Amino acid sequence: MNTDPAAGPPETYGPLAGVRVLELGNFIAAPTAGRLLAEFGADVIKVERPGVGDELRRWRLYDGDTSLLFRILGRNKRSLTLDLSRPEGRDIALRLAAGTDVVLENFRPGTLEKWGLGPADLRAANPGLVLVRISGYGQTGPYRDRPDFGGVAEAVGGLRALTGHSGQPPTRIGISLADSVAGLYAVIGALMGLLQRDHVAGEVVDVALYECVYSLTESLVPDFDAFGVVREPGGSGPPGAAPACTYRCGDGRYIVVGGNGEAMFGRLMRVVGRPDLADGPRPADDSGRVRNTKELDDAISSWVAERTQDAAEAALVEAGVPNGPILTAEEIVEDPHYSARGMHERRTVAIGDGHSEDVIFPGVVPKLGRNPGRVTWLGPELGEHTDAVLSELGIDAPRRAELREQGVI
Repeated sequence: MNTDPAAGPPETYGPLAGVRVLELGNFIAAPTAGRLLAEFGADVIKVERPGVGDELRRWRLYDGDTSLLFRILGRNKRSLTLDLSRPEGRDIALRLAAGTDVVLENFRPGTLEKWGLGPADLRAANPGLVLVRISGYGQTGPYRDRPDFGGVAEAVGGLRALTGHSGQPPTRIGISLADSVAGLYAVIGALMGLLQRDHVAGEVVDVALYECVYSLTESLVPDFDAFGVVREPGGSGPPGAAPACTYRCGDGRYIVVGGNGEAMFGRLMRVVGRPDLADGPRPADDSGRVRNTKELDDAISSWVAERTQDAAEAALVEAGVPNGPILTAEEIVEDPHYSARGMHERRTVAIGDGHSEDVIFPGVVPKLGRNPGRVTWLGPELGEHTDAVLSELGIDAPRRAELREQGVI
């Protein structure tokens, strides 16, 4: 297999072999979608601004000139530098679109249209092309022109009202959740657009960050609308389910325990030495457990506090009670299950000052048994494939030199 990213399209593999994707997005949402498609065999051409590139290249940059975050989200992609705001750049983008199956973009609504690359322009170049558009508030509605980031979408989508502890400011989740979920929905939309091309051509997929977050809030709004229930931050446990919380062990580490099911609740109470709470007169259904949350949490906390995390985990596993330690990055690296599942992939990568290192990167998800995805290379250098991609369009070396001199590529 060709694993040299500068040598043209990789040899085909995976369920998306033969699919070409043009990624026009920056930051996390559209690049997440492009990463997933690339990991399963799509030829993803990432368009970046000449001399600047995706700003993600400098996010969480501890050394060197390209972050490891970009190396993850850019893996298996080919980097093409192209100024889309220039007529020459627009023309090249349309030529690429003519041979492309999916275009991903996450600019503010109206940006592609301003550049002459809107849905009508792309459809004229390729009637069957699937256009996936990711934005903060969607392509329509009174908020469509507002700038947005994932953290704002988490607030507007209802999630931040549920995070943290009651009476304290809402907390941020430690990852770019809204953007990543939007990337997942973008992939789903792209695949549905491809599946229906024989009878519905030229699908436009409209993904709004706040809607992606809102879709995760379960019965937040129905419960309010039907019963007037206003959910508040749940702290370390899920609202309306007990016992299910985070508990501090005797060695200072933490463990998450889930006993919010009738059978597992009984097993949990017996292992913590409180069978009376499972077999007594109190209701064992969820509503009864929720009414007695404090008593149940106190019983579990007392038991856990007398044991190390390892000992508590072993006893709960033996009893068939769902549980798991809160792992740090160091503990994830050392965990044998991650390794056994192929979730640790070592790759040699430049990390600064001309120095390269073998670094662990996350493996590919999901796992397919017969035709799996894979990582062939990490996120490429800026413009690493410009010449290869343009030569595939028939743009020769002298013309590429002219375009470089003009700042188009």
